[in-house]
Amino acid sequence: MSHHRPLSTCFDYFQMPHLEFTSQLALHVECPASQTVDAASLSEALELMFAQYPALRDYLMKKDGSLQQHIAIFIDGDMLPHRDSLNLSVTENSEIFVMQALSGG
Repeated sequence: MSHHRPLSTCFDYFQMPHLEFTSQLALHVECPASQTVDAASLSEALELMFAQYPALRDYLMKKDGSLQQHIAIFIDGDMLPHRDSLNLSVTENSEIFVMQALSGG
């Protein structure tokens, strides 16, 4: 009995969550336009970005570890409410979109 997976699925192991940062955000802090990360949660994905771009932490996060009011994060099209924990699970196919929150009247 063979335990080999078909060749067509071998690339599934290389899929990882994908982060995107808006160009508007990049005007205020150094960050990549997009980045694939090996993470199982939103907080883990962000920590990987903070390690590469330290100023990004201060721009996105408050001192208490919560999200800044001027930042919005979407995971697979759903906006993360500011009061929610960043310790949300993400899958290898997740799309994480980080942007400046829109405000005005």
